[in-house]
Amino acid sequence: MVGMGRIYKETAKPSSSMASPSSPAVTTSTSITETVNGSHDFKITGYSLSKGIGIGKYIASDTFMVGGYSWAIYFYPDGKSVEDNATYVSLFIALASEGTDVRALFELTLLDQSGNERHKVHSHFGRALESGPYTLKYRGSMWGYKRFFKRTNLEGSDYLKDDCLQVHCCVGVVRSNTEGPKIYSIPVPPSDIGRHFGQLLESGKGTDVNFEVDGEIFSSHKLVLAARSPVFRAQLYGPMKDQNTQCIKIEDMEAPVFKSVICPCLRVAKAGRFISGLYLACFRRTLSLGVHHRVWADALLHFIYWDVLPDMEELTGMNSKWASTLMAQHLLAAADRYGLDRLRLLCEANLCEDVAINTVATTLALAEQHHCFQLKSMCLKFVALPENLRAVMQTDGFEYLKESCPHVLTELLEYVARISEHSIAIGKQGNEGIMDGSDVNGRRVKQRL
Repeated sequence: MVGMGRIYKETAKPSSSMASPSSPAVTTSTSITETVNGSHDFKITGYSLSKGIGIGKYIASDTFMVGGYSWAIYFYPDGKSVEDNATYVSLFIALASEGTDVRALFELTLLDQSGNERHKVHSHFGRALESGPYTLKYRGSMWGYKRFFKRTNLEGSDYLKDDCLQVHCCVGVVRSNTEGPKIYSIPVPPSDIGRHFGQLLESGKGTDVNFEVDGEIFSSHKLVLAARSPVFRAQLYGPMKDQNTQCIKIEDMEAPVFKSVICPCLRVAKAGRFISGLYLACFRRTLSLGVHHRVWADALLHFIYWDVLPDMEELTGMNSKWASTLMAQHLLAAADRYGLDRLRLLCEANLCEDVAINTVATTLALAEQHHCFQLKSMCLKFVALPENLRAVMQTDGFEYLKESCPHVLTELLEYVARISEHSIAIGKQGNEGIMDGSDVNGRRVKQRL
């Protein structure tokens, strides 16, 4: 559809002879005239049955809104005028709501149903009109064609298919308004609701739910958890909620594991599911690096209340890419389990930025398990590079990948084969470039800790 047209009229500036040192500052205003555009498709089935309805009688579309007014398409199978003696079909667009002097542009199109796109188009759009936009004086006013199409020609054309016609109508209602200078401006700060909720968490006031894991207590607010997570909402307020929602005791699970994801496997024993060996192994490795297990609880609760990720270095006390990546992996699993879509995307973005030899296989497994397709694709491409593949295969994460997601190895082989085929083709052409703009030696990727 044609874009909106604009007309600008500025106030005249006084001459220098008229101005004086005491004259007020010159002000300006702009008159903007534009069209508010909309369209409607009208399908007419049983055309042959509509013949003989009578001259001046019509079939109407449903009404549709454009520019604050209701419109309808009128199709006259036997024509609108008696003098044409049913030789032509007529097609009109009509104002179907109350209005006075409504100015508009119109386009009526009879669609070619053969696929050749030889549509029959009558349009105001895209061309200058001598008298300007058409004016409809009152409800029921029409614009269109009494002799839109000769009936005998229509019935032998590609516009009629399976006894069906299809009409497309565009309406552009003309609107004008004047804009003056904005004398007053009041700055509005960004939303601070996250800061308010974050301060609520930090204060510890009003907490009404505790999670007890291995003798340690986590306090929070039911309403905040329920508002942010559909899983917590079901746990705390759903028809199957726990009888005791003041203190939910998590049994048969070590506290560090629970804290690492803020109980992503809530009621894990009753559900018959167990935290994966990968999370536990990674977590124990984190402890050996000196990262206290409470950071995972702090990170997830920080997001739930503040709606942003915490500073990883500040939270862990470590300037380590590996520790930040591990936290993002744990939070990705928690985000998926608790339906925290924004947290999930943030974790995916961080993991994409920090992909490395010693963590990519674990990330790939998580991406597969939690349906992160963009992250999975990025990991596969990274691992498949010849300079990365052998090193990745020697990591503990790759062993877990083989055990937990063996089918991903098939996809990995496909990526490797594609790169090999591409390299061979480039070699034959004597071209010194390979995929992703790297040189023939490939991009050397160092391990990151």
